[in-house]
Amino acid sequence: MQEMSLVAAFILGIVEGLTEFLPVSSTGHLILAGDLFGVNDAKGKVFEIVIQTGAMLAIVWEYRARFGRVLAGLWSDRAAQRFAANLLVAFIPAAVLGLSFGSLIKAHLFSAIPVALAFIGGGLVILWVERGGPGTASAARVQEVDDMTWSDALKVGCAQCFALIPGTSRSGATIIGGMIFGLSRRAATEFSFFLAVPTLVAAGGYDLLKNRALFSTADVSPLAVGLIVSFASAWLCVRWLIRYIATHDFRPFAWYRIAFGLAVLFTAYAGVVRWSAG
Repeated sequence: MQEMSLVAAFILGIVEGLTEFLPVSSTGHLILAGDLFGVNDAKGKVFEIVIQTGAMLAIVWEYRARFGRVLAGLWSDRAAQRFAANLLVAFIPAAVLGLSFGSLIKAHLFSAIPVALAFIGGGLVILWVERGGPGTASAARVQEVDDMTWSDALKVGCAQCFALIPGTSRSGATIIGGMIFGLSRRAATEFSFFLAVPTLVAAGGYDLLKNRALFSTADVSPLAVGLIVSFASAWLCVRWLIRYIATHDFRPFAWYRIAFGLAVLFTAYAGVVRWSAG
């Protein structure tokens, strides 16, 4: 990979921040954007995962009062303890599978065609849920994140495992999975936000530590730009999404996923764009 330019880092940061918490797959978009910028080798893939930390920090900032109360009450407040325990329970399934199969997934699925197929498949699932599936508002059993049990958290954590397939969407898997398992749209969305904190910290930190030999001091500036831009764009996106879900469903994102996936498949098979094959 050629040294990443600050312009490429800036654009990838925007892509990450705007897509991390929407049900459209930030990893899928970053893989395709990396193809277009020619930064799709091992180093580029690590960069794409590391800058997710910037988006995670946007959640910490937006919900800083909530996280502050939880940290302050870990030793005395049952609600804070339950919240922290639910995050831990939900985090474990994807962490175990990611450690076990992460390298295999990167080797075979971090390319355009698998991503496009995952885009389309995820869009169809969202349409099914929003058209009267088990995620409808009338079927919601859990209205608020604080009402979740450990078994609710475990189910959402298992749903998050599907996001190991690039193009599926971590937020999409957890939000739609949560709705299928009885969470309200708002509870599922907010828990997806909170679950991003341990998940993205672990993924970014582990990948950077494991592949630190790939980076040099010349990479500090692109990484800093990617992190800062992803933080800012993710913060704006989260604030918008909280307002959006109050009166809208996720069907527009489903149709976007399907159209985007079909466009990638068409450009690949027509030879319009030379997407990576793996």
